Amino acid sequence: MPDVSADLDLVSRARQFASAAHRAVGQLRKYSGEPYEEHLRRVAEMVANVTDDREMIAAAWLHDVVEDTPTTVEDVERAFGQGVRDLVDALTDVSRPHHGNRAARKELDREHLSGAPARAQTVKLADLIDNCDDICRRDPRFGRTFLVEMDELLDVLRDGDSKLMQRARRVHDRWAKRLAWAPASIVAALPSLPGGATGERIRRALHYLSHAFQAADIAEPLPSPSAKSATATELPARVGDALHSVRPTQLVPLDASLADVVTALTRHDHCFATAAGEVRGYISREQMQGPVTRMWLFGIVTSVELVVTERIRAAGDTLAWTPLLTLARLEKAKALQQARAQLGRPVPLLDCLQLSDKIRIGLALDDVPRPLLRGASKAESQRLARDLEDLRNSLAHAQDIVTHDWAQIARLAKRLDELASSPSA
Repeated sequence: MPDVSADLDLVSRARQFASAAHRAVGQLRKYSGEPYEEHLRRVAEMVANVTDDREMIAAAWLHDVVEDTPTTVEDVERAFGQGVRDLVDALTDVSRPHHGNRAARKELDREHLSGAPARAQTVKLADLIDNCDDICRRDPRFGRTFLVEMDELLDVLRDGDSKLMQRARRVHDRWAKRLAWAPASIVAALPSLPGGATGERIRRALHYLSHAFQAADIAEPLPSPSAKSATATELPARVGDALHSVRPTQLVPLDASLADVVTALTRHDHCFATAAGEVRGYISREQMQGPVTRMWLFGIVTSVELVVTERIRAAGDTLAWTPLLTLARLEKAKALQQARAQLGRPVPLLDCLQLSDKIRIGLALDDVPRPLLRGASKAESQRLARDLEDLRNSLAHAQDIVTHDWAQIARLAKRLDELASSPSA
């Protein structure tokens, strides 16, 4: 007879684990600013209303934990078992930055979900219902794009619970009517970088950052030969003394970008670098502490600051943004400006601001680089600005960037290729 108390405890433990994981990275709901676990609670309650499957309800609590926190699918398996791990794995996006623009990546993720088990599709339906209400109510402009993507997802979630499918269709249709949406080919245009020579230089720098650093630069060679089929569903590879079963989502080419490596490591404890059908090396998050990754990340943060600075500079009059800063931050910037002038290096006040100040101004002017902050509320974007400064400080002082900064690193990696490929204004 199954241990019912253990099953009940599974859901309680999943709730506590997910809530703590999202809270640890400071994640809030993008528009409302409410604790992220409120979204997870609503999704779990919807799933619990249509099934008493404890693994499904646990997966509902955990459905975003791999994408949005430092937790890997292996962490989920260790804590909750293979069944919950498989559901969370099925609910985690498989697309990577090199797969193309948002539409191309969404197509890959949609194909992944189309092959997901019915239990996972049911959880996804609940997730879509809650997200649709939140996004369309608070951000009608992006809501129209979301409705297109939701409509396409519903077409492949046919094995999900029929009651939730009906509810998802009703929610979708209600918002489609309110927002005057009609099915059409909608391309979510990326807002541009600055135009002219400055924008082109930034774009070239970002393009370089996207391609200059590769998996081969940080991969450790395997201590023993591995199987040669890089396309097998499971591939044995020895890491240290442990024999790991390697999944396709853990495989990256040796010439893969570091953004792809980060995406793989966001999902798994290790990823494996391949060439000519062979696994040639392995990468863990520990390798991400090295100088190559630090140079790459510092370049990204610097590029973000350049983009924000140029967008504010293009907006014109300094008087338009000085009231947006606290008196203490403004005085600090003026003191730095004066000190540089005394050294014979006069600079505009804008160049003396901290990055978080610049993003605060950009948000107020509605001129912040959206590929890095898409869909976020101003409160969350301001938190991201602080996170960027914290990451830059960690990099500058050779501090641990994996334990405390991983969620931010993952977000930066995900956005880098979008920003690098955005068209000029």
